[in-house]
Amino acid sequence: MDWLTIALLLFFGLVFLAAEVIFIPGTTVVGLVGFGLLAAGIWFGYRDLGSSTGHILLVGSLLITGALVYWGLRPQNLNRVALTQVNHTKVQDVRHPDVLPGTLGRTLSALRPAGTVLFQDDRREVTTRGEFVPAGSAVRVLGIEHNRIVVELVA
Repeated sequence: MDWLTIALLLFFGLVFLAAEVIFIPGTTVVGLVGFGLLAAGIWFGYRDLGSSTGHILLVGSLLITGALVYWGLRPQNLNRVALTQVNHTKVQDVRHPDVLPGTLGRTLSALRPAGTVLFQDDRREVTTRGEFVPAGSAVRVLGIEHNRIVVELVA
């Protein structure tokens, strides 16, 4: 192989490795192709251009690859592709209800048999056991069944 083919193998191997590390980290396929092209270029360099040129190609490729990895893994480059925000929200666990049985509330909509009730400052979707309750009525929580708050009309 002539020196131009070996130079192109090394160049495209470094381009693929740079793309893997800097632009599209985590794809692995692009990096493996780049590594394969680099290995082929170095091997052909040893075979066709001699061991001294092969050593130069090997050391040069290692230095450039090391610099690419160092530059690509700097924190300011990783922040572009990494999740840096922490989510501190929580999910209401149905095993620990925030509306306890016996809590009183006022209906915001008619319950036919489901609707909206205001418990202090919290709006909740509730259901009855089949009866209709007009809007603005006082209701009491009977319990929570299958993730539904069951209420009854307060007489």
